Amino acid sequence: MNSSFWTVVGFTAKNKIRGKAFLITTLIIAVIMSIAINLPYIISQFSGEGKPTAVGYLDSNIEKAKSNLFTHTRIAAMLNDYYAKQEKPELKLVPIPDAGSAEANEKALKQAVADDEIQGYIEFSPGKESGFPAITYKSESLMESKVSASLSAALQVVKMEAVIGGGGLSEEVKALLTKPIELESVQISTVEGAGSIGQGKTKEQQGMDFGTVYVIIIMLFMAIMISGQMIASEITAEKSSRVMEILITSVAPLKAMFGKIFGMFLVVLLQMAIYIVVIVINMTLPQNADKLGELGIKLSDVDPVLLTYSLVFFLTGYFLFATLFAAVGSIVSRTEDLGQAVMPITMLSLAGFYICIFGGMNNPGSMLMKVCSFIPFFSPYAMVSRLGLSDPPLWQVWLSILILLATILAAGWLSAKIYRAGVLMYGKKPSLKELGKAMRAYK
Repeated sequence: MNSSFWTVVGFTAKNKIRGKAFLITTLIIAVIMSIAINLPYIISQFSGEGKPTAVGYLDSNIEKAKSNLFTHTRIAAMLNDYYAKQEKPELKLVPIPDAGSAEANEKALKQAVADDEIQGYIEFSPGKESGFPAITYKSESLMESKVSASLSAALQVVKMEAVIGGGGLSEEVKALLTKPIELESVQISTVEGAGSIGQGKTKEQQGMDFGTVYVIIIMLFMAIMISGQMIASEITAEKSSRVMEILITSVAPLKAMFGKIFGMFLVVLLQMAIYIVVIVINMTLPQNADKLGELGIKLSDVDPVLLTYSLVFFLTGYFLFATLFAAVGSIVSRTEDLGQAVMPITMLSLAGFYICIFGGMNNPGSMLMKVCSFIPFFSPYAMVSRLGLSDPPLWQVWLSILILLATILAAGWLSAKIYRAGVLMYGKKPSLKELGKAMRAYK
């Protein structure tokens, strides 16, 4: 290609990068990403999540006098012991003195909640079968799923310990019964000649692959939406301002179209690189690095094979949609009509994104995902999901890539003909018949 192509590429890239819209949009999205990544930590700092939640219970003298195995006071003490063994206790049981009557006790418990001494309280009532009391957690909050789930798990452990402790078992037998089961999940491949993606990976490595796929899919969707709209809107704006008539005399239509596509690709590449740097910096902050460390996840666990294939599908997916956006932008004369014109392409990309996020991430080996892997408009999303979360045969991966490349060539050829005919067609949006006639007339 001669210098005119690179002139278009350089002009398109510099014009967008230097624009205020690019700088402001990139900065705003980077800030939003930083806040989203650190949101759990920010919430914990303002909500006091670092401290155990205070849960009250009635400290009854009558219960202390009973010899029942499951006295309320004993259960509360065992719950406190359970939470005291945690590195970061979730709950803390707070005794509320017995006021002498049911009404007075209820009033005292509610007053403790109102005074912020406790967040809620538990009430005991006789159990139906096992002798273990039925327990109710009361709180002002409409849904206290976190506290309820924690209490449910703790009470199950307390019940088991109380039964074991009352059965006269030795300490060795108790330790054997309460020792957690060790279960390891390892991904394998049952297909000969598969891409060797995911074989023998640990649970942590699989988690890293899941995160990589999630990020790649979102990045691809953002790249298509951002660049596609920019390519189409820039071509339409040049047509509406009649700049296209001057431009077309200096640069061949095909060089102008592919120059804009490649120039916009460089802009999007820079923008995606900035977002990736922002994500990596935020994930390496102490509060986030500690969380990842607890889960056994390290950025160094990213699979290079998965990353390579993801990059291939990212590039092919981008150029496929970019050529279509350029073609549509060339046949629209007014920016007001652009949104309606690009809607079908936007819906195709959106459909692929939703299929993978809501279907492929949970069941990458489903028939829907296998079929979508060979549909060019969906395969950049679908095959990345399958590569990261399962182990598709290598021939399917390369067949998907070849279909994508063939579709890009066909779309590029068709888009080039539409672009050559459409850039100088003004007025209302041309019909398919008028566009076809203009394409045949253009030599």
